[in-house]
Amino acid sequence: MVQQEAYNRLRGTLPAGVTLVAVSKTKPVEDIQALYDLGHRDFGENYVQELLEKQRLLPGDIRWHFIGHLQSNKVKLLAPFVHLIHGVDGYSLLREIDKQGIKAGRRVDCLLQMHIAVEETKFGLDRDELGPLLERIEAEPLSHAHVRGLMGMATNGCDGIQLREEFTGLAELFAMGKERFPDWDTLSMGMSVDYLEAVESGSTMVRIGSLLFGTR
Repeated sequence: MVQQEAYNRLRGTLPAGVTLVAVSKTKPVEDIQALYDLGHRDFGENYVQELLEKQRLLPGDIRWHFIGHLQSNKVKLLAPFVHLIHGVDGYSLLREIDKQGIKAGRRVDCLLQMHIAVEETKFGLDRDELGPLLERIEAEPLSHAHVRGLMGMATNGCDGIQLREEFTGLAELFAMGKERFPDWDTLSMGMSVDYLEAVESGSTMVRIGSLLFGTR
């Protein structure tokens, strides 16, 4: 269960302009409602079916963030309501988001996921893939899939030097992208164990689970 003191303390560590996404995967709707009642509105989920069930049961003004790996055939389920899709790793997925956004009659905001960690199990684009993808977005603009910036996850358990190198490298890529797309405004990096370093490196959005809801 969310404790108001812990929530207020966490919010107090975040500068103005940094969005806190409460990662509520596997947590019951009662815990999400408790945080909602404290005034929080941004929640992140990893699994489409779990998100759909929670979205049905919880208040309609929640801003739902999909932070997991998204399969193209599931986009149609999220397009009518999702606030932000964090993990786009290719143009084909962007094109599907655009298609389903057109059907839903709304623009779907999303982030390009970069692979900045050592672990091969993490998804995302590598540095060499980002440039060609941005060129394609410029050459073949999409009307209902709107890229707002980048997302990335650092290596689990790495030391402070490596952590800052990974975050700083992602921030540099974000700055380069923003030169081409001035409306980019979101750099999503940082979780419970490393969000302070991420914010110091330029993060505008952090994804926090255990510090709010306890360990899973």
